[in-house]
Amino acid sequence: MTEHLPDDRPPVEDRLSRRRILLGAGAAGLATIASRRPGHAQTPSSPPADHTIRIAPVSLEIAPGKIIKTTGYNGTVPGPLLRLREGKPVAINVINNSGYPNLIHWHGLFIPAVQDGATEEGSPLIPPGESLLYSFAPKPTGTRWYHSHAMAMTDLNRSTYTGEFGFLIIEPAAGDPGRYDREIMLAAHHWEGSWVSMQDIHKGPPPDNGLEVMYHAATLGDRMLGQGEPIRVRQGERVLFRLLNASANMGISLALAGHRFTVIALDGNPVPTQATVDVLKLDVAERADVIVEMNNPGIWTFASIDDERNMGMGVVVEYQNRSGEPQWLAPPKAHWDYTAFGRGGPVAAPNETINLKFEKIPGGRGGYNRWTIKRKSWPDTNPLFTVQQGRRYRLVMNNNSGDEHPVHMHRHSFEVTKVGDKPTSGVMKDTISMPRYSTTEIDFVADDPGSTFFHCHHQDHMDEGFAGLITYA
Repeated sequence: MTEHLPDDRPPVEDRLSRRRILLGAGAAGLATIASRRPGHAQTPSSPPADHTIRIAPVSLEIAPGKIIKTTGYNGTVPGPLLRLREGKPVAINVINNSGYPNLIHWHGLFIPAVQDGATEEGSPLIPPGESLLYSFAPKPTGTRWYHSHAMAMTDLNRSTYTGEFGFLIIEPAAGDPGRYDREIMLAAHHWEGSWVSMQDIHKGPPPDNGLEVMYHAATLGDRMLGQGEPIRVRQGERVLFRLLNASANMGISLALAGHRFTVIALDGNPVPTQATVDVLKLDVAERADVIVEMNNPGIWTFASIDDERNMGMGVVVEYQNRSGEPQWLAPPKAHWDYTAFGRGGPVAAPNETINLKFEKIPGGRGGYNRWTIKRKSWPDTNPLFTVQQGRRYRLVMNNNSGDEHPVHMHRHSFEVTKVGDKPTSGVMKDTISMPRYSTTEIDFVADDPGSTFFHCHHQDHMDEGFAGLITYA
């Protein structure tokens, strides 16, 4: 859990050999990457580092005596909060002591492809024992995050299965911090995963389905529910919660007993309609900024409404001068609906419409599934399609499978224009959850030239081929 007061938020003043320097130019301005061994002198063209991120093994105690041996950033999980100023150049030195080739993806930023932290776009891997200097001008404003973008395949000790994630907040160049009294950041994550064939435990997908990951522990923040310090609040406070699902491949639904959430932003982007809800549904990589009015004194449980609560996904919220056991009240049943945060009215017509169908080729008992986009798996999906700069494209997406998919587009935001048969407009995101056997339409403007990775953010689905590359003409 990371907590900040509004007035405690100052701006920051602050496959490649180590001899090569890659230069990338794009809408974010000149960008450089320099790779070198840790401790080696920077080249004359390398800017000094404003921040250093060290990827290394860490032992995370999520409950007394319950130690998770994982990999993290700077010895903590989540990693250090990065709070950057929009448009102000920043240099971040990343040192890879994780023991495997690695890199960091700056999720939700509009930056050149070589800076983005995805090898599929041309970003370099950092060899074990070496470092890489990222330099870019961050934008847009809002709640972004950073995480490993390495492949994991069946290794549950790599990439997003680990503690390699952190909050990345981009502050506006000017403006007020917002009408709230306190800011609290909470990231959800699942732990102690193992591969299972679902049919072997007599539930889940049909018998021909392949391996899935089953978890045995979970956290919301840095500890299991009931462990560590509670979130202490005062009656009448307006608390801004920045919430992130940093899990590798599990969606979550959260509720705060006795309270409701006013959603003000999704994936860091302000929503046209600030709707109030009882339950927040966040698929992998999604973020929500919500305001909670602290108007129901007591000691309450803020947690998953599902089985993850019993695995530890939650945190206690304690009002001043209150004591007793934390209370949990099951929220009313609710259907998560992106269109509740949108607006009516016409949507700009696209220059081109592109149809994408997502399907699974089951791996069978003990096997690895394969995922396809338009009947092809990565890397045969490269390129997925080609765009022309400045044109508007509508993606008509059909999830023709029994699995949920958080579909993510790198280096761009898109507008949600239709969910099922419900048209909408104004909701801007970089990741959208597609329930099983569902359809969704999104529009994006090709305004950030360079290779653009498009994939399911479930680590196993991406590794199993659910990915493609959008190229610019």
